Amino acid sequence: MLFPNKYLTLSLFLLFVLCSQSISAQQLTQKYNDLLDRVEFYNANGMMIGYAKKNTLLDRMEYYDKYGKLIKTEKYNELLNRTETNDNYGRSQGYEMNNELLDRKERYDNHGKQKYTKKWNELLERYELYDNYGRMIGYYKWNGLLERWEYYER
Repeated sequence: MLFPNKYLTLSLFLLFVLCSQSISAQQLTQKYNDLLDRVEFYNANGMMIGYAKKNTLLDRMEYYDKYGKLIKTEKYNELLNRTETNDNYGRSQGYEMNNELLDRKERYDNHGKQKYTKKWNELLERYELYDNYGRMIGYYKWNGLLERWEYYER
């Protein structure tokens, strides 16, 4: 027998489980609410931290905190072929655009510096986020059982 002491075996197993959980812990969950016609964001404890709703009058996405205060807006710019983000006062926070050549989405801050890239991983069936140095910072994975996207941070 590899581990003669059953308490030692149990302790090593629990240590392995705790270490594997700390490496890739769920940080954020988003789920569509049919009744209110919006996407809701939840933290790892299951508490709602905000939501996003489409404003058809102004043709943009609006993001709100859990109290209903506007945080930011996103609108597609057809001329520059990118999605521009503004804060609640209308100041530019950056933009996101598709890189067709590399088959990924790239996010830039308001000064044009790249913040991260988002790419679909066909093998693992998830969206992976990389910083501007190419290091993976997290990923989004679809949970079919709960019908929601879950974000895991590295």
